[in-house]
Amino acid sequence: MTHEQPHPTGALTNLQRARIDYARRELDSARAEDLAQLPADGLILMVERLRGRLGEVLDIIDEVVEL
Repeated sequence: MTHEQPHPTGALTNLQRARIDYARRELDSARAEDLAQLPADGLILMVERLRGRLGEVLDIIDEVVEL
């Protein structure tokens, strides 16, 4: 992890904001998909991507709470 300047509790770093933005874009992309048209393997990949993004956001929450 990069060394970033300390920040007040509750404030997000630029890296944390970027990670959250990426997760939001993944979610928007998933919402835009026509799930009925996706094959089973496509649905599995989407779920795996969203699981990863959820984990990422939960990690950010842990980082912010621990400060």
